[in-house]
Amino acid sequence: MRTSLFRAALADERGPALGTWVKLPATETMELIALAGLDFVVIDLEHSPLDLESASRLIGTALHTGVSPVVRVPDLHPGLVQRVLDAGAEGVMVPHVDTVEQARAAAAAVRFPPLGTRGVGSTSRAGAWGATPLAEYLRYGQQEVVLIAQIESALGVRNAEAIAAVEGVDALLVGAVDLAVSEGKTPADPDVVALIASVVEQGRAAGVPVGNAGGATAASVRASVDAGFTFTLLSNDATLFGTAVKAAVDAGRTVTFDRPRQETP
Repeated sequence: MRTSLFRAALADERGPALGTWVKLPATETMELIALAGLDFVVIDLEHSPLDLESASRLIGTALHTGVSPVVRVPDLHPGLVQRVLDAGAEGVMVPHVDTVEQARAAAAAVRFPPLGTRGVGSTSRAGAWGATPLAEYLRYGQQEVVLIAQIESALGVRNAEAIAAVEGVDALLVGAVDLAVSEGKTPADPDVVALIASVVEQGRAAGVPVGNAGGATAASVRASVDAGFTFTLLSNDATLFGTAVKAAVDAGRTVTFDRPRQETP
């Protein structure tokens, strides 16, 4: 029986599950993420130019290297949800879930009947190209695949506990920047901080984990844990690469010639 790598990471009591956003269409990036030891990735179809074929290749690489692949879809389109799950995604993240009705629609797109409306495609990667018995394919889709609802507005905050209580919703993720912008404030504003804390409290009351997107530092992860988050995203692949290159160049620029350069006659 195949089990969810994402759920296993959430169950690890040593610390929060660590992931990153993936925005680059390079399977080598996914290999490097696995070598670094991250638990999961969120392949971002909302805020990147990635297409479905690129996402499928990234999902396959993640699965073969031991990283849990979750896909953030740009909006709730059941056909797209169906295809990323057929491609083997361990979970789907849906942005801008503001109401219980939207959460129910997302859960229906992710789950097979009678819990939902997902179609059966067991000859896809999700069913090991037909090698997985149908009963196990269906069990995995119902019990292991995760649905993460993003809370990104004050309306979503007010409904967070009810959203988390919807059957088929497995976790919440706070979109702090969108939440702040929707309120005309910054993520550090005390009012926004209070809204975020409310989501964490409501998620705890409903018995579901709550995550966030943070920075790639120990201080950032500590702040996330102290705020009550059980999983966190450490920046994104493009920013991590850019930051590392900039640090390398800055280090290199500190070295100068220790002798005068010979002038050309």
